[in-house]
Amino acid sequence: MMSLKDRLLTKIRRIFVGGVNIDKLKRNGLVVGKDSWFGNGVFIDPTFCCLIRIGDNCTITSNAHVLAHDASTKKTLGYTKIGQVIIGNSVFIGANVTILPDVNIGDNSIIAAGAVVTKNIPANEVWGGNPAKRICALDDYMKKHQQKSFISQESLRSLSEEYREKKLREITKTGIAYIE
Repeated sequence: MMSLKDRLLTKIRRIFVGGVNIDKLKRNGLVVGKDSWFGNGVFIDPTFCCLIRIGDNCTITSNAHVLAHDASTKKTLGYTKIGQVIIGNSVFIGANVTILPDVNIGDNSIIAAGAVVTKNIPANEVWGGNPAKRICALDDYMKKHQQKSFISQESLRSLSEEYREKKLREITKTGIAYIE
């Protein structure tokens, strides 16, 4: 449980850095499950937030947009399209993802950074691109990244700042590295 001081600092950071005011959106109908986390600059449609449901244990990273309306028809036809957005449990949404109205994202799915989600995504899949397309099954993705060598954050913290930076550059010189 966060202390009052930590909660206040978090709210102040969100004001200056940018971020979603979940408490206000919940009062206006947004449904968010337990233990979900929102990065800086996340935008959740404030006008139709009552049409958005986010499950338990979700991560929505920096600058993601979750939209329940699309005003592209407003000037020509005189009305705006609206639709529900349902994000299942344990979903990871990468940086700069846009989720459009009338989309369901199944449990345990991963949406890659920069994706534009225009249609439903089944559970346990990895999707990315614009428009988002299936990349692979979640199990295949996890197998690909399993049993890799990694460095612990604890061991990095024990290093001087200069050596920590050198170590991080060294382990990522040939590509992706893993940190626990």
